[in-house]
Amino acid sequence: MNDIAIPLSFEVYPPKVRERMPELHATLRALSDVSPDFISVTFGAGGSSTKDSLEVLSFIRDNSSATPLAHLTCVGTTKNQARALVESFLAEGITDFLALRGDLPEGSSEHHGELEHATDLIALIQESIGEPSGEEHIAVAAFPNGHPESKSLDHDIETLLAKQSLGATLAITQLFFFSSDYEHFVEKSRAAGVTIPILPGIMPVTSLGRLARVLELTGEKEPKGLASSLAACESAAQAHQLGIDWSANMVSELVEMGAPGIHLYAFNQHATVLSVLEQAGVR
Repeated sequence: MNDIAIPLSFEVYPPKVRERMPELHATLRALSDVSPDFISVTFGAGGSSTKDSLEVLSFIRDNSSATPLAHLTCVGTTKNQARALVESFLAEGITDFLALRGDLPEGSSEHHGELEHATDLIALIQESIGEPSGEEHIAVAAFPNGHPESKSLDHDIETLLAKQSLGATLAITQLFFFSSDYEHFVEKSRAAGVTIPILPGIMPVTSLGRLARVLELTGEKEPKGLASSLAACESAAQAHQLGIDWSANMVSELVEMGAPGIHLYAFNQHATVLSVLEQAGVR
């Protein structure tokens, strides 16, 4: 099979303990070997700080041809805090952002903070950038199967349109388990007037434990075929390969559908996501 050329990107997160940073650096170098368009870095995961995120973003900037993309969230944040954070990234030459509302604190059902929605954060980023140079990009989240707190899929698409009108240049989907979910969402979004690229986000699920955790965090419905297949595996290695096979098949289908790229959630490990791409014939 000839390798298919398609834009690639990855997500990583700052490690919880500094001793793991050299491992992440090795992973970033390995991911860079497939020339991704960008590598996004989550903010606040596992108690990480602004300093931790900036350190990883700076490493990508200095050691990869990939563009570093900084996650920003608004939950529990004042406008001044968010503005200071954006400006700290801009000062280090980080000009690409993923604007997210962020998850509510565990046990909370209400949002607290001056920025209530990702749209508020997009507007603040635009203000902080000032006169654009054309180098800046603002990515946003999209939800092929609906946000857990949304009224309907139509409401989600209206929200995506609002993000686009405020200056979003790219949408990255939350994970999904069937390429048809992405195809349906893109068709509905285009019909509603969304014109920005909608990048499919793929998360290889290589164990029942990871599947359970993912479903808990996202509110996605259990993919019964994947769940039963993982349950039938006789070893961790077999389950791991099954997860790679499932994701590689999705990647192949998404490429055939004309997806503008493939975004992979790497879990700070390169071997699994690179195996998915290799098996799908995408490098």
